[in-house]
Amino acid sequence: MQRLTVRNPVSYPILIGEGVLEELPPLEGPLALLYDRKVEGFARKLAERLGVEHRLGLEGGEGAKTLAVYGQALSFLAQRALPRNTTLLVVGGGTLTDLGGFVAATYLRGIPYLSFPTTTLGVVDASVGGKTGINLPEGKNLVGAFHFPQGVYAELRTLKTLSPFTFKEGLVEAFKHGIISGEEGLLEVEGLTPENPRLEAYLAQAVGVKVRITQQDPTEKGERRLLNLGHTLGHALEAYTHHALPHGAAVAYGLLYAALLGKLLGGEDLAPLVLRLLRWLSPPPLPRVSWEDLLPYLLRDKKKVSENLHWVVPLGLGHLRVTPLPEATLEEAFGLWKEALEGFALFDQNP
Repeated sequence: MQRLTVRNPVSYPILIGEGVLEELPPLEGPLALLYDRKVEGFARKLAERLGVEHRLGLEGGEGAKTLAVYGQALSFLAQRALPRNTTLLVVGGGTLTDLGGFVAATYLRGIPYLSFPTTTLGVVDASVGGKTGINLPEGKNLVGAFHFPQGVYAELRTLKTLSPFTFKEGLVEAFKHGIISGEEGLLEVEGLTPENPRLEAYLAQAVGVKVRITQQDPTEKGERRLLNLGHTLGHALEAYTHHALPHGAAVAYGLLYAALLGKLLGGEDLAPLVLRLLRWLSPPPLPRVSWEDLLPYLLRDKKKVSENLHWVVPLGLGHLRVTPLPEATLEEAFGLWKEALEGFALFDQNP
């Protein structure tokens, strides 16, 4: 069992391993459960252990992060007249964590919640750091709030229910943490499987990077912006494909673009490292997208400051810059990005 503690702005434990339900503290007040139906067995075990009466199962994926589903979850709590000392238990992948955290942040102006991530993406990224939110048709994560859990309990046995691709795509975020921190062990994703004994320590190392950064900058005024590496173009690709492109794959494509920006700005060439990641991930191919296709989504990106879109640019492992960039540089990098993907046959071959 790996144990980490977040200490700022609120203190909460993170447990990663097998048998995490045995480590749950006593919970006071009413309990409600929001869970992904794909892991109904684990959710039922949690509910039985804690005596949870109020349960709402949802379909996971980006379809859960809509205004309609958000309203459904709020009504579920309100119809049962659940009070402010209710604790919401959120079980599922990153989309359920985002949705459930936002429900907890806004129901009765805020109730406590515990997170039980059941995907690699949920473990290393979405469940930690207090970012919650939902999507709009105009873009990803445009509505949200910072609301921190009272604890994160990652039961690694649930990862064995994932498809091989879903398992891999969540590790793209861990790979990203390796670029940000310079911890080269996080770049070694080949060979990782749910059965690999190295997995528990690897996930804890990846989470540790995010914990260190978010403790220093909980509400993304400075250093936490580094965690958006690969996400600016990645979120635009997700929105452009109407979320047909999974988040991890979109971030992997975005990491390649960021690496090419870094090379253009005189930094180390990290593109071969990211191309190795893409080869291992084997993501769905992209539609033949143009810069003009993505521009409307980029202009609505939540990381925009005044009229400038700030890009996270890796100049080397552990050496990043957050900066606005000239349009000419962005378009030049996009051309190089398309060339690299053509070389790896990562565009849809149908016109």
